[in-house]
Amino acid sequence: MVDWNLAVATATRLARPGPEVTREEARAAVKELRLHAAEAEQHVRAFTGMQAPGASGTPVLVVDRPGWIKANVAGFRTIITPLAERMQARRASLPGAGVLGSGALGAVGGKVTGIELGMLLAFLSSKVLGQYETFAPAEIPSDLSTLDDEHPVQPGRLLLVVPNIVAVERELDVDPHDFRLWVCLHEETHRTQFTAVPWLRDHIEGEIHAFLAETDIDPATLLERLRDAAGSLPGFGGGSEPEEGGSGGTGSLMDIVQTPAQREILGRLTAVMSLLEGHADVVMDGVGPQVVPSVAEIREKFQKRRAKGTGRLDQLLRKALGLDAKMRQYADGAVFVRGVVDAVGMEGFNRVWTSPNTLPTKEEIHEPAAWVARVHK
Repeated sequence: MVDWNLAVATATRLARPGPEVTREEARAAVKELRLHAAEAEQHVRAFTGMQAPGASGTPVLVVDRPGWIKANVAGFRTIITPLAERMQARRASLPGAGVLGSGALGAVGGKVTGIELGMLLAFLSSKVLGQYETFAPAEIPSDLSTLDDEHPVQPGRLLLVVPNIVAVERELDVDPHDFRLWVCLHEETHRTQFTAVPWLRDHIEGEIHAFLAETDIDPATLLERLRDAAGSLPGFGGGSEPEEGGSGGTGSLMDIVQTPAQREILGRLTAVMSLLEGHADVVMDGVGPQVVPSVAEIREKFQKRRAKGTGRLDQLLRKALGLDAKMRQYADGAVFVRGVVDAVGMEGFNRVWTSPNTLPTKEEIHEPAAWVARVHK
C-alpha cells in the first residue's frame, strides 16, 4: 500500500533546513528541553490534579526534522495497518488480482503513495513543535517496512522538535528559556492525559479504526464523490465560504472523501481532540507566570502567528489539509475547559476523564454549560 522507506526518503529530501545554529547552541537547546520536559511533569500534575504514574516511564526524544519524519512514518504505518489489510483482501478478490496485487504494478502503487506521504510530511515537519505519540512503536528499525509484531506499540512517547522550537522562538523574539518550558508544558499535558486516563488511548484507537473501516475504496464511488464535492466548493461553481462557526465544511480534502458514517465518527473525534488540545493550552498558560514569567507576551505573539500562517501558499496548504480546523480545536477546546472550570472548578472538570460517556460531544464543546448540566446533574 505504501513504500514506507520511500516516504521517509522523500520527506527528508524535501524538508526545509532548520535555523542556523552552532554545535554548542544545538547541544544547549537539547539539554534544556530535556530538563524542561522533566520539570514540566510536576507543574502539570500540580495544576491539573491528575495523577499519571506511568508518565515518567515514557521516553522523551528531542529530535530534528528527519527524526520527526521517521517517527511519524512509523506511527502512520502502525495505525493504518487494518485499512491496508482490508484493501489487500479487497484487491485479491478482484478480477486480475494476480496482476493488480503483485509485481511491478503493485510496486508502482506503493511508490506513488510513499511519495505523496513524504510530500505531506515534508510540509508538516517544519510546523510541529512537539507531540505526544500515542501510537508509537517501541523501537523504530532502520527499515520501516519490517515493522511488525516484533516491534510492538508502547504506551507513548514524547517528541520535541528542536529546530522548530528554536525557529519559532527567534521569529517571535521571546525569551528562549520561557518559550521552551512553555512548549514542554503543553506536550507534557498530553502525556499526562494519556497516562492518567488508562482508557483514553484505546477509545481513540477504536474510533480511528472505525473511521478506517468505513473507508470507501471503490474508485468509481470515490471519483463520483470528488466530482460532487468539487461542484460545491468555493471557486468551483459552488457557494460562498461558510461563515465562522457556520455549518459548512472546511473545504479540506478530508471533507471531500468522507462518507456519512465517517463524518459522524469524525465529529466525535473532533470533540475529543478539541478537549485534549484546549486542555493543554489552558494548562500551559495556567501554570503561567510563576514558572514562565513572560507567558502573557508569548501567548499574544504565538496567537498572532498561529492565526496568520506564514504566507499565501502556507495558508492554502493549511486549508487543503484541514489544518485550519486543527487550529480551531485549540480555541474551541480552551473555551470549553475554561467555561467548565469556572462553573465547577478543576476537580469538577476532571470528571470529563471518568469514561467515554463523560467526554463532551461536538455540540457541548461549544456549550460548556450543557456538559455541566449533563455530567453534574
